[in-house]
Amino acid sequence: MRNQLEEKLARFEELEKQLADPSVLGDSSRIASVAREHGSLAKLAGKFRRFKKVIEEIREATAMVSGDDLELRELAQDSLNDLRPERESLWNELLDMTVGGEDANRRRCVMEIRAGTGGDEAALFAGDLFRMYKKHAEDRGWKAEILESSLTEIGGFKEIVIGFEGEGVYRELQYESGGHRVQRVPETEAKGRIHTSAATVAVLPEPEDVEINIKPEDYRKDLYCASGPGGQHVNKTQSAVRLLHYETGIVVEMQDERSQHKNFDKALRVLKSRVYEHFRQKEHDKRAQERKTLIGSGDRSQRIRTYNFPENRLTDHRIGLTLYKLDQIIAGNLQAVTDALIEYDRNQQRGLMGDLEE
Repeated sequence: MRNQLEEKLARFEELEKQLADPSVLGDSSRIASVAREHGSLAKLAGKFRRFKKVIEEIREATAMVSGDDLELRELAQDSLNDLRPERESLWNELLDMTVGGEDANRRRCVMEIRAGTGGDEAALFAGDLFRMYKKHAEDRGWKAEILESSLTEIGGFKEIVIGFEGEGVYRELQYESGGHRVQRVPETEAKGRIHTSAATVAVLPEPEDVEINIKPEDYRKDLYCASGPGGQHVNKTQSAVRLLHYETGIVVEMQDERSQHKNFDKALRVLKSRVYEHFRQKEHDKRAQERKTLIGSGDRSQRIRTYNFPENRLTDHRIGLTLYKLDQIIAGNLQAVTDALIEYDRNQQRGLMGDLEE
């Protein structure tokens, strides 16, 4: 954890130098990107700088307390009485700022919900999850935009991709990545038997252009006629867009909009998120053994949660949380679950950050 904070501070100081560099100042596009990244790191870097200074002052005062000069010892003790509470306050603030990983403070993310095992019932459950997250986003004051969707005949979703934007959006939604299992009696079930089906959720941090600069030569762009609802206009116009990223092989298709330009913009936004996540996951896998990440690993095959409708029960298997108010949660009141996950993660981080104290 200390290494992560040191890296963030070093990056912040590097950006400070770039902001004073005439070659950067003369490039309007580059200066905007540098200033944006600099601003995103400023609060954390400032806290960590002050924390390091306080730690050093505590060491010096501690050494003086054991000296022979009575007056200096008293002054040093007075300093320690002020510095130790400040250290604890800064320590807790740094802890809060690092919970959720290095992408926690991002204001934009992309969520992908896909129906899993269970056929039509899984697709209906994917729709329930979408509406739950959409209502939660409204309550939190976040923006939500459907980027891509694939409806089923009975009103569910085979897949739906949503873009979210707002304060704390990735910090909270990242915990939703994984396998979601539902147990309930489908409306089409005549004998009242409980069925089990599933959906998967993937939440990807949306990077800034300065972090994942995908150039036109990095991907292939194909245009084709959209299929599905939309009438003759959709079927006759090459408005649908397919992007293939050469290095990773990632493919994104977008055809929800009538405008080719809008479909391209959405496709590129999703492509950047998926490519960023691809390289982030590769780096995560390298460090997996030493980091021992317990939450937010993004393992999409992992069953993280069960929604049992007959018992009105939600269970999050990662932290052993069980709440008997599923009706409220599925209606969008997700905050109690999110808060519990963040607090659990915070306690894990507290142990990892112990080396930051004196």
